[in-house]
Amino acid sequence: MSMLTFFYYENEKRLYSDLTKSNMQNIASGISSKIILSHMTDSVFDKSNLLLNNHYKLAFYDNNKEKIYGNIDKEIDLDKSLIIKDESFILIDSSTLGHLGIYYIVIEEHLFHKQIKDLELNILIFFLLIYSIIAIIGIYLAKLFLKPIKEERIKLNNFIKDTTHELNTPITALLMSTESDTLSPKQVERVKLSARKISEIYKDLTYIFLENHSEKKKIIPIDLKEVMQEQLHYFEPLFMKKNITVTLDICSFQYSIDINDFIRLFNNIISNAIKYNNMNGDISISLNKNAELKVCDTGMGIEKDKINDIFNRYYRATTQQGGFGIGLHIVRDICLRYDIKINVNSTFTKGTTFTFYFK
Repeated sequence: MSMLTFFYYENEKRLYSDLTKSNMQNIASGISSKIILSHMTDSVFDKSNLLLNNHYKLAFYDNNKEKIYGNIDKEIDLDKSLIIKDESFILIDSSTLGHLGIYYIVIEEHLFHKQIKDLELNILIFFLLIYSIIAIIGIYLAKLFLKPIKEERIKLNNFIKDTTHELNTPITALLMSTESDTLSPKQVERVKLSARKISEIYKDLTYIFLENHSEKKKIIPIDLKEVMQEQLHYFEPLFMKKNITVTLDICSFQYSIDINDFIRLFNNIISNAIKYNNMNGDISISLNKNAELKVCDTGMGIEKDKINDIFNRYYRATTQQGGFGIGLHIVRDICLRYDIKINVNSTFTKGTTFTFYFK
């Protein structure tokens, strides 16, 4: 902008200078023509209006370079054709050739420098205006572009805090349970729960941050019923802790998928159904021949305006329960990979139903 402004200023200044010189020359030529015409026609040369112009001063000089008429008081070097002095242009014209005893017409102009000052002021104002507009747009765009980064940074900070908190709970439970040499059944149960919790955290974190998703998966037909029953066995301590009743209505169904991906999908859904369920709540799991898997719980439910966001990474619809906000993100990622359709139906404070359509 500075370079463009500079070149624009120099160009306009040159145009103003050329225009000023041209106007002065036209004035001088006009006066010279009148002088010559008066001399040749032996008529009176009217000088009464020549000194009334506010934009320039005028003077006539004889052959001895003495002023014979005019309102220019300064010394003028009549051997030059153009003088730029102080804040004025001075033009010396000798086209009269001595007619009426006038050998030199001198015109002093003061308008050019005023025009240049006005030009400088206008350019400065325009420059500052454009610069301010660009600066405001730049700041707005910078904030707009940095907003997602800032939001991700906040999410990442919260994720680190949540990770620390989530790991601290089961680790503390493990340490407390292993303080004595002999473990009671209750302590053994606590160790199982804590180990299960740490295992789930580890699997989710490795899937999000460490797994190479570009590696070829081992996709083979598996019986979803068998896998689900096996995984539910590991959740039994968690069911017992909240006294949750689990109802199963599942049939054998073969589906081609990497078994670890399906386990991760199923476990995250069941883990959420337990975590956000009420004490003495219910969970119903059904898998029919139409390849529809439904997991229903009687938990706190999800508000309607938050349902569209629950699959976003680090998003948590509530802070009443722990977690990272990555479980459902993993579920959606797996569903997209295998073209599994997913539907969420939830009533706030009453429960949530996740339906998966395996094609």
